[in-house]
Amino acid sequence: MANPSRELKPLLAAALAAPMVFASSLAIAQDTLGWRFEGTVSAYLPDISGRTAFPLTGASGDATLDAKTIVEHLKMTFMGTLEASKGPSGLFTDVLYMDIGDSRSGFREMSIGGLPLPAGAEARADYDMKGWVWTLGGTWHALTDPAATLDVIAGARLLDIEQTLTWEVTGNVGSIPASGRAGSSKVALSHWDGIVGVKGRLGLTADRKWFAPYYIDVGTGESKLTWQAMGGIGYAFQWGDVVAAWRYIDYTTKSGNPVESLTFNGPSISAVFRW
Repeated sequence: MANPSRELKPLLAAALAAPMVFASSLAIAQDTLGWRFEGTVSAYLPDISGRTAFPLTGASGDATLDAKTIVEHLKMTFMGTLEASKGPSGLFTDVLYMDIGDSRSGFREMSIGGLPLPAGAEARADYDMKGWVWTLGGTWHALTDPAATLDVIAGARLLDIEQTLTWEVTGNVGSIPASGRAGSSKVALSHWDGIVGVKGRLGLTADRKWFAPYYIDVGTGESKLTWQAMGGIGYAFQWGDVVAAWRYIDYTTKSGNPVESLTFNGPSISAVFRW
């Protein structure tokens, strides 16, 4: 059977490219049409947590762990945002890509068939997660005071991830079913959720060179609940801004989903360009 999340990736790539092409075309006519553009490139270093149940091959039950107990580093992250506005309204797209993985020996922070590893048992575990968090939507400038801005936002967010766990339990394995002593299992998730929220910035100095950006949204749909929040401090230059911030993204899925929850939480540093 075809994997829906894998079939979605070509469409996702095309959808991500479309705003860039759209923005390039509009930029040519910026003087006559009054369009304004903002692009952001960021480095993001989140901690990852979230409970996932990996089905056992050829048997009932699963191998369950929380990603935060095994992940100590990221292989690669990319985060970027593009926004186009004209008058009080606009469009934006935000994409986060992560390639996360780690290997641990002497690992005990997992359960097999709903039971923790017995005393005297430990595992060698290899964990990998690749995925996208893609947000797109529209904006409405509700407040445009020189000292503060407030945009109301509405749109949708896609979480498209694939997690793989390979493990081998050694030592006192007598109470562990044979099917759970070693294996490799994969879990994929592709969820669309509608979101609403606000974003903007607050001037911190009289010249407004120092400012505090903020963003918050909340939504639901294929997930039970998702929300995102960002806050930080920035400095404005003639060409754009430099921003240091903290970003938190949280997902709670509906009952019966092998990915029970997922959280990304950490600092980012961004360069913002306007034209």
